[in-house]
Amino acid sequence: MTDLVPMSAAPAVAQSGGGSSLPLMRLSQRAKAAIVVRLLLNEGADIPLEDLPEELQAHLTKAMGSMRVVDRDTLSSVVSEFAAEVERIGLRFPGGMAGALTALDGKISPHTAARLRKEAGVRESGNPWARIRDLDDDLLVPVLEGESVEVAAVMLSKLDVKKAAALLSKLPGPRARQITYAVSKTGAIGPDAVERIGLSLAAQLDARPITAFDNGPVERVGAILNSSTSMTRDDVLAGLEETDEGFANAVRKAIFTFGNIPERIAPRDVPRILRDIEQADLVTALAGAGTMGMEASVEFILENMSARLADQLKEEVTEASTPKPADTDAAMATIVTVIRDMEKAGELMLVSADEE
Repeated sequence: MTDLVPMSAAPAVAQSGGGSSLPLMRLSQRAKAAIVVRLLLNEGADIPLEDLPEELQAHLTKAMGSMRVVDRDTLSSVVSEFAAEVERIGLRFPGGMAGALTALDGKISPHTAARLRKEAGVRESGNPWARIRDLDDDLLVPVLEGESVEVAAVMLSKLDVKKAAALLSKLPGPRARQITYAVSKTGAIGPDAVERIGLSLAAQLDARPITAFDNGPVERVGAILNSSTSMTRDDVLAGLEETDEGFANAVRKAIFTFGNIPERIAPRDVPRILRDIEQADLVTALAGAGTMGMEASVEFILENMSARLADQLKEEVTEASTPKPADTDAAMATIVTVIRDMEKAGELMLVSADEE
């Protein structure tokens, strides 16, 4: 907006703070920018002025503060000049490497973006607290544990209540109490200090190594075993327990199988799950569950549907021949996939293995 080209002289005038008239040809580019911004704000436009450098924000504010009334002819001329300047722009590129990386965010790989950012010596742009709020809890917990209680208290105060409560529950009791008490001492902290803390934390988090995988080894192994046959899954878990019992237990918690339905599914969710499952797959899974020691899952499903449908399903299961193990596994996997998809879509919430 400060790049507007000079206008030719015109008879219209604008009044400065002292009330004197200024010929339009003497209006500065900042004054013209102030006129355009004021007009857009009056029309209800949402202008991201916070993205401008602080110096330009200050110049714009001072220009608006020094002006009082602009007549219609002046307004029309300034708007026409601004529109003509905009129309002459064919294509605009983001300024510098930081702007280019922001424009390509999500379009290039995180590894490439991190390497280019490091080579160019630029950091993530934008509000640091907004970026911190979007990070996973697993990344923020170490920050709360490692930083001073004062910094941790500021960070907790800048997060939404739900996220702050979740993070607090993952901290050791004494540490959680120290941080919550420190929150009571944050009343006198100024906005500049809070911004500096946010920038420091964001830079610290930005400097973490970029890994090749989006999730951890427990989640990756759990996802693989979720899609494996029960025989393979049991064999792999038995081997993991011999090698690393702690890792094996973590993987077991990450796995969700047909046998986990009674512990991980709320009874009220059973009817909604069954609506998305083909009757043939349900009959096959229930008919073969007994041979795999999963009678509890069968009883849980039948107990939490309508009595009429349960009786009909029991009759079909009784009439069906015992399915092959491979067919049973495939049917159970289909049911598990439906449940997982509903969980990802937010249509149901699995009961935590830790809660169990």
